[in-house]
Amino acid sequence: MRNVIKVAIVFATITLLVSCASTPPPAAQAAPAAPAVAAVKAPDPNAAKDRAKAIVQGGVDAGTPAPAAATAQPAVATTTDQPAPPPGQLTPEEQAYLQTYLTRLNYMVYYNEEAKIDSKFAKAAVSQANRYLIEKLGLSVMDFDQIEKNKKDQQTAYESETGGSIDLIQYLAQKFNADVYVEINFSLTNETRDNKFYSSAQGSMKIFDTSTAALLGSVVLSSQTAFSPNSADAAATNAIASTVWAAMPKMIDQSKELLKNSFARGIRYEVILQKTPDSKQISQLRRALSKKIREVEQVSYSANSTKLFLYTFQKGDKIEDAMYDAGSAAGMNDINLVYSRGKSFTFDSGL
Repeated sequence: MRNVIKVAIVFATITLLVSCASTPPPAAQAAPAAPAVAAVKAPDPNAAKDRAKAIVQGGVDAGTPAPAAATAQPAVATTTDQPAPPPGQLTPEEQAYLQTYLTRLNYMVYYNEEAKIDSKFAKAAVSQANRYLIEKLGLSVMDFDQIEKNKKDQQTAYESETGGSIDLIQYLAQKFNADVYVEINFSLTNETRDNKFYSSAQGSMKIFDTSTAALLGSVVLSSQTAFSPNSADAAATNAIASTVWAAMPKMIDQSKELLKNSFARGIRYEVILQKTPDSKQISQLRRALSKKIREVEQVSYSANSTKLFLYTFQKGDKIEDAMYDAGSAAGMNDINLVYSRGKSFTFDSGL
């Protein structure tokens, strides 16, 4: 019996030793991280199939797209009109254009017809102003006799084009392409002493914007007493000549500064479009113009005609070109220029 017990003890000891030898060492506890690494390297094919099935059926969230997919989306075009630039904030190109424009201003000088000035003295005043423009600035002018002639010759055209909506002198200034027209008004004080003739002139030069007829400013005329041994008319002519000549530099400087201030939005062009039955086309025209013109303002609309003010720092021929391009974009393929004078254009829509 003892031998059997000894054999059983030996057998149990051997079994225990074999069991200990087959148990892994404690370091093997780090093995749980291995399945995560294996999952990255070899994803479960069944999971991929399930995901594809979910995308096709649309019943399961397809997941968050990669950032690259967002950049591949095309940009959406916008048709919203761009707001007009703030007045006075000009680009370097606009500033350069305005500076050049102000150095090349054209003037037309006339007198105040309501002041009952003797025609020979009115002509003396206008002629002296024109002499300054020619000799000092090298400008071409419309002299007194030309204006008088055009007042008669252009009467029919004036009434046809404007219907009397503007003054005849403003109309002639626009036809002459003057940026400024100057109205001279004065009175004379004459005196005779010791068989000698003395005269002085007092008055003003009013400065008007030809496009708008707006009064920009004025310059005071005041002369010292002029003298002539020959006649009162000669003394008066001397007084007029001296006071007008002295006032011209002030008028030139003031007109430049005043116009510069009035051009904060741009140089204004007036556009009248005849035959405009469809207001939607006019809206399309404005939108197309706003792509090339700094600011577009609709002044009035009717089926017969539409008036626009265009503010820009461009020459007049660019306005005509812009109207043709905008007209085509608005379905007015036969738009054409009827007539123009200065910064005023009249078009026929061709509708």
